[in-house]
Amino acid sequence: RQGIGEPSVYHAVVVIFLEFFAWGLLTTPMLTVLHQTFPQHTFLMNGLIHGVKGLLSFLSAPLIGALSDVWGRKSFLLLTVFFTCAPIPLMKISPWWYFAVISMSGVFAVTFSVIFAYVADITQEHERSTAYGLVSATFAASLVTSPAIGAYLSQAYGDTLVVVLASGVALLDIGFILLAVPESLPEEMRPVSWGAPISWEQADPFASLRKVGQDSTVLLICITVFLSYLPEAGQYSSFFLYLRQVIGFSSETVAAFIGVVGILSILAQTVVLGILMRSIGNKNTILLGLGFQILQLAWYGFGSQPWMMWAAGAVAAMSSITFPAISAMVSRNADPDQQGVVQGMITGIRGLCNGLGPALYGFVFYLFHVELNEMAEVETLGKASKPNMANPTDESSIIPGPPFLFGACSVLLSLLVALFIPEHNLVLRSGGHKKHSAGAQAHPHSPPAGGSDGKEPLLEDSSV
Repeated sequence: RQGIGEPSVYHAVVVIFLEFFAWGLLTTPMLTVLHQTFPQHTFLMNGLIHGVKGLLSFLSAPLIGALSDVWGRKSFLLLTVFFTCAPIPLMKISPWWYFAVISMSGVFAVTFSVIFAYVADITQEHERSTAYGLVSATFAASLVTSPAIGAYLSQAYGDTLVVVLASGVALLDIGFILLAVPESLPEEMRPVSWGAPISWEQADPFASLRKVGQDSTVLLICITVFLSYLPEAGQYSSFFLYLRQVIGFSSETVAAFIGVVGILSILAQTVVLGILMRSIGNKNTILLGLGFQILQLAWYGFGSQPWMMWAAGAVAAMSSITFPAISAMVSRNADPDQQGVVQGMITGIRGLCNGLGPALYGFVFYLFHVELNEMAEVETLGKASKPNMANPTDESSIIPGPPFLFGACSVLLSLLVALFIPEHNLVLRSGGHKKHSAGAQAHPHSPPAGGSDGKEPLLEDSSV
């Protein structure tokens, strides 16, 4: 077996940390290059670029996951990390090619899917949630540390050094996968034939979404996830640019903001989430998280002063408990043979939001004429002057961030839907009952039920 030692969660953790550390370093230079490349309709172009990338990732993730079941995880880790990081050196070589390659890299920008499959190969079921939590915490840690380092180096030595350093970190990640990461999927666990096993059902990105309407409780959960994650995905794509250009944050302040909110989010998802789950219950924790998200988005939408952004950022950290609480509700109440398919539905909906959210935010910024002037003006003029506004007398002077208010309305609808989710005796369990009582109808659904759990469904398909 190639690599160093036996496959472990720590191999996966290093791969994720290096990839997102490299991209985190580029937070400040990327905002500069984006504005210089698209001085007109910057927010719209930013949303379209990330929207295309997200939709391509959503469409390709099931196929890449299914292929990794056949050809192994290591080769697809190498493929996804290489193409995800390929645009980095182009930032200084050719900005137009940089943004074009970012959009197209969405086809392979599914490292998390392969990493979770890698972790599933080497962990027992009772260990898996802890292992996934470690991977997610590592992802958060990389984004907490790297933007501050990138902002400091950019200020002291220029953007070119930051791009070179990020390219070096990406190459280090690729080298680590080549030399140190062992294959997690043994040869004997793969199908004998490489041509037969991949079915359209496995490669179809909409397969999990079509199952949503089959269960009323699952439908409520998925609608809640869609309405709450759509604004979150859009916010993530444009918020740092918004802070930099509209609110007037310096690059160092943006980096500090990311770090503080990231640390508070980690605390919220570890310490606070556990306390809330024990004290007020699973469903009430979800509702509280959605309430914090509404407050955060409304504050971002109406806020025009830096201190308002900091206060809303602290609220944003508390709103990060929503999705872990939803995942816990599903895993706690679903039968083992139903859990995989429901988690797969939720993941599919989040992937769809990663494509739709950025495009929606960019379009709303465009509709409300929130444009950017020269960056030099933003640097020299006072923060209160709002040089970014196309016309200070129009509605943008009253509502600096219109998309955030749209997001708040979306999350409010999500909260209303979540009120109807039953906390106990979820219908997911009756799904198991249906399977026993109406076996002929349930059998066709049993292979997808474990679809996200690894290799068994693939082996079942290949034996048919």
